[in-house]
Amino acid sequence: MFRKFTFIFFSLFLLVSCSFNPLTNKDIVQPNKQSELSAKEQIPLDFFPRNLTIASVGDSLTQGVGDSTERGGYLPYLEELLEQERSVQDAALYNFGVRGNRSDQLLKKLATDEVKNAVKNTDVVIITIGGNDVMKVVRENFSNLKMKAFTKEKINYEKNLTEVLNTIKEVNPNTKIVLIGLYNPFLKWFSEIREINDILEDWNNTSQAILAQYPGTYFVEIDDIFQNTQENLLFTDYFHPNDKGYELIAGRVYETLTEEVLKELPYKRETAGNGESAVER
Repeated sequence: MFRKFTFIFFSLFLLVSCSFNPLTNKDIVQPNKQSELSAKEQIPLDFFPRNLTIASVGDSLTQGVGDSTERGGYLPYLEELLEQERSVQDAALYNFGVRGNRSDQLLKKLATDEVKNAVKNTDVVIITIGGNDVMKVVRENFSNLKMKAFTKEKINYEKNLTEVLNTIKEVNPNTKIVLIGLYNPFLKWFSEIREINDILEDWNNTSQAILAQYPGTYFVEIDDIFQNTQENLLFTDYFHPNDKGYELIAGRVYETLTEEVLKELPYKRETAGNGESAVER
């Protein structure tokens, strides 16, 4: 009996001594092996290919004036690039561009039910605007162009662009906004006038400063595409891009989407529609 009791006591003593430190009166915590799950890298974007819904709004660059195929300017090229991307299963693109639209007219377009309903379901809204605001100054002051006139019009543009961003965010707070910058369409006619480049650079800087106040917004620079080339990238009107020009613009937008925007988008498997409106509108 005594030997049995001694054995039980000794066993209990060993058990307690493995989990209790009499000097500190605290349990001893044995170090655990690091979980293999915590060491896993982030799942890559292309592991579960996503579906995208994109609405494009703005002026003739969105409508696609100068596109010989009349399919919608840069949008068909962008759609092809996105659907070749491993992280994208399908891309539905909608074209709401209107030739000649200025920033104040874009605000009216965004207020229509057609555009609002599209924006509600978008992952991304792409904007081209500002070129016709600049052209308004050129047309009204052609014989006496002065910087003061552009500065005055830029104030209106700043106000309108801010309202455009606010309007889109009110309709869909989660959508990402991509603004395509301005390029100099007067290179063919007024390549010697340095002030035109300075004006457009100033307007692009202003756009970027406004975007910086809003999360989930991105700027795509395209001015250098048209300046740093010997290739003709303009349509026969020497103002709008030709097919190659639109293809290069699409490439820049694609870079921004894949390198920045897609990384910030929540995963989604459904698209809002089939994208047919990107072909003709």
